[in-house]
Amino acid sequence: MRVRAFEDNDWPGVWPIIHDVVTAQETFPYDPGMSSPAARAMWIESPPGLTVVAVDGDRVLGTAKMGPNRPGPGAHVSTASFMVAADSRGTGVGTALCRFALAWARTNGYAAMQFNAVVESNHAAVHLYRRLGFTVLATVPRAFTHPTLGRIGLHLMHQEF
Repeated sequence: MRVRAFEDNDWPGVWPIIHDVVTAQETFPYDPGMSSPAARAMWIESPPGLTVVAVDGDRVLGTAKMGPNRPGPGAHVSTASFMVAADSRGTGVGTALCRFALAWARTNGYAAMQFNAVVESNHAAVHLYRRLGFTVLATVPRAFTHPTLGRIGLHLMHQEF
């Protein structure tokens, strides 16, 4: 597996991952009815941001996007989002994507990385982020409606470099 910059011909492999994650409504606060064009416009970053894919040969196993968390005076803090194909979860793809994003942020002079909305029941992601040095700064109670758990919290997670 390798992580590399997204290329236009990767979209047919990225879209099913995004579609599956978003329609599950368990980990991302995105519209489950999002179309492929809308998803592409939202997921594919323009500079100074970057979108990447984790691939095994021609198969897309996961994807990430990264960039400044906020414009202007907040642009020194980065953010990132990650999605992994269901059959590739638990195999190190998410770890590789997160490590790539952290290295990218450091190389590009960011002072920190912040995740604005990590669903508290997404235990695999929370564990991964903590293992890689993030802390939960706060949890917004009942800010995410999970399809089976009801309203649960969203973590604000942060790592200073």
